[in-house]
Amino acid sequence: MEVIAGAEHRQIRVTEASQPSGARMVARDMAHAVGLDETDSYRAGIVTTELATNLVKYATGGEILVRPIDDGAATGIELLAIDRGPGVVDIDNALRDGHSTGGSPGTGLGAVRRLSEVFDIHTTPRGSIVLSRIYAGRACPRPTAFDVGVVSVAVAADEPCGDSWAVRVGDRRVDAFVVDGLGHGLFAAEAARAAVEAWMPERRAIAEALAVVHDAVRHTRGAAGAIAQIDGDARVMRFAGVGNIAASVLTTNAKTRQAVSHNGTLGHEARTFREFAYPWDRDSLLVVHSDGLTTHWSLDGYPGLARRHPAIVAAVLYRDFSRGRDDVTVLVCREAA
Repeated sequence: MEVIAGAEHRQIRVTEASQPSGARMVARDMAHAVGLDETDSYRAGIVTTELATNLVKYATGGEILVRPIDDGAATGIELLAIDRGPGVVDIDNALRDGHSTGGSPGTGLGAVRRLSEVFDIHTTPRGSIVLSRIYAGRACPRPTAFDVGVVSVAVAADEPCGDSWAVRVGDRRVDAFVVDGLGHGLFAAEAARAAVEAWMPERRAIAEALAVVHDAVRHTRGAAGAIAQIDGDARVMRFAGVGNIAASVLTTNAKTRQAVSHNGTLGHEARTFREFAYPWDRDSLLVVHSDGLTTHWSLDGYPGLARRHPAIVAAVLYRDFSRGRDDVTVLVCREAA
């Protein structure tokens, strides 16, 4: 399967009644830009309006993240509605199609679920995360052995994200690359983009692939970068990193293994490219992130979260553990159910 270069999310704050209409316009414009027809773009607008209206009526600290998606077979947009409480008390009733205590135009979260090809939700008193993916022609995403979710957000709304990422999912293997351009803004984004373009997971061992990226980005300001490879047959996660990209494997026995990344900067000073291997089991969860996320995160206080869609897990980590002063990218992967 081809490498899918990831797009950053557009962040839309939704805290007052005037903002849902703006969120709807952003979603519809992005839907048109990726090739969705008028029917699908209108559907994206309804879903966005419903999510944004719920944030204003029932939540605090609301935002919507929207990005284009392309799995090689189908294109669409992804919406993540994020808030900071108080959570949904009766989730089963809230998901009943047509239920809307606030008279919102889409008649509730049940309508969001019905209008989405991919839908998931996680809610606690800390807040709720709702995932909706809308594909052109209501096409179902191609089944794969691994589910991947990513949140990638620029620190400043008027700047490109200085982080980037890419994935390649095969029948029994997934390769993921996360890169953080030095600093933030345009030149950081250029470095990150050059690194992703130079990455060739199908040709080399991951340490060698990282060395190739290092040589290819010498003309840029440099970057931190790491490659994680999950081999479902060998039951191992292989990792090679340079700089402050962190990775962890969470296992079923509640142990967390932190991957080792070497000091240095890709494109400038990087002397060691070494692969490390970590055990992987059927229910393991991989988290790879840039230093926009604190390293002191934990899923211990989130019962059931590890079994939600990886995009939901990434969104919770982004919401609760971002440093708030740098671009942030969180990539989460696990084997498909």
